[in-house]
Amino acid sequence: MALNVLAVDDSATVRAILAKALRMSGIEVARFCEAARGDEALRLIRGERFDLVFCDLNMPGMSGYELIEALQADGTLASLPLIVVSSIGSPAAVETLKRKGVRGHLRKPLRAEQLRRVVADAIGGIHELRA
Repeated sequence: MALNVLAVDDSATVRAILAKALRMSGIEVARFCEAARGDEALRLIRGERFDLVFCDLNMPGMSGYELIEALQADGTLASLPLIVVSSIGSPAAVETLKRKGVRGHLRKPLRAEQLRRVVADAIGGIHELRA
């Protein structure tokens, strides 16, 4: 299944690395969209269909934390698979994110082999990543 993906990070470089890591991991992507801030991402999510969202936590304007809370508060968006991509990675922080509905966590810098496993877990299995 080819995925419609949204990458939310204030760094264009990180968004480009994520796109490249997705290609290298063999995950089929139908559409790759980008947002630099949480509020921009929220507008895109409300207007288009995404299968998966990658999100940084620390961004100017609406942070990733605030985006996660906004998605959880919206009944139609609460089930959207979201993976946090951040340098923050303490076990307590990751557990808090999971309680807020986050499906996965990737530490920066990204590695393609880790990305595939986390995406498979977030969307319900590796078989769903095959065309």
